[in-house]
Amino acid sequence: MSINLSRRHFAATTVGLGAAIALGIPSLSSAQPVLPQLRILCGAPPGSIPDSVARQFGEQLKGRYASTVIVENKVGAAGRLGVQALKQSTPDGATMLLAQGAVATTYPYLYEKLGYDPIADLQPVSMAGEMTLGLAVGPAVPVSVRTVPEFLEWCRANPKLANFGSPGSGTYNHLVGAMLFRKADVAWQHVAYGGGPAALVDLMSGQIAALVLPEGLLRQHKATGRLRVLATTGPQRSAALPDVATLAEQGYLDLVIREWFAFFMPAQVASAVVDAGSQAIRQAVARSELVAAFSDLAMTPVGSTPAALVSRISAEQRYWEPVIRSANIRVE
Repeated sequence: MSINLSRRHFAATTVGLGAAIALGIPSLSSAQPVLPQLRILCGAPPGSIPDSVARQFGEQLKGRYASTVIVENKVGAAGRLGVQALKQSTPDGATMLLAQGAVATTYPYLYEKLGYDPIADLQPVSMAGEMTLGLAVGPAVPVSVRTVPEFLEWCRANPKLANFGSPGSGTYNHLVGAMLFRKADVAWQHVAYGGGPAALVDLMSGQIAALVLPEGLLRQHKATGRLRVLATTGPQRSAALPDVATLAEQGYLDLVIREWFAFFMPAQVASAVVDAGSQAIRQAVARSELVAAFSDLAMTPVGSTPAALVSRISAEQRYWEPVIRSANIRVE
């Protein structure tokens, strides 16, 4: 449930924040929180990496940006339900969306009926964090398969078993698989889930052959032998999985992809309120508690100004649009 501030309260808050920002005063360091409640929307299910990110930030923003913070999981449509909920929220700074970058960078080129305009309906606030993904296989794939080329050869020999899961259609996880199979000219079937945890269960039970997920969800199961991580997607080997070769090392030089998350507000929010939210998030990123929590998730906390986030979104849109169109990848 969101808090609807009165017009008078909102105007006073906006003026106060604007003055503090103009003077360079860290307005959120005072003992009195700016808002009574902050609602963080998350388009992924409980137990997922995005959910963990939202809750970790919620702990850091509590008592600083708002007296209380709640996280609402709006699960479905590959995170788009979270965007829809943000779009319909009151533009008073009391509601933010924690989302994968894909909602603004790849979805516009993948979905014919997106349901929102990332430029008109989303106000970028700050980056939140980034991470490397891993390509994992489970018991459906023979234990002799240890590399990506070996896995693709197995898929060629077993086309009916060559299915690949992702946390949702159009996510970076999905696109890594789509690009990999297309480059190898291998037939495959995509299985979209409503988040990473459910997909991981099916991978480890042998219901699907392969899956791309954040390293933080994979490494504990790799350690127990319940799955094998064949590759990671970063520019160099990951500190979390140093014994796993990157896709680039295995010959896929243009599959260097890092997943990232960011905070958004409704587009109509006053600029002073957006700046205050961005400042609060950037202050949270610097705290040792958040750094430690993100390390457990194999993530790096990253903050940014709203303008820097806009620039990143624009740059990734320029990268992904020709990639998606040339590969003729469409989702519904």
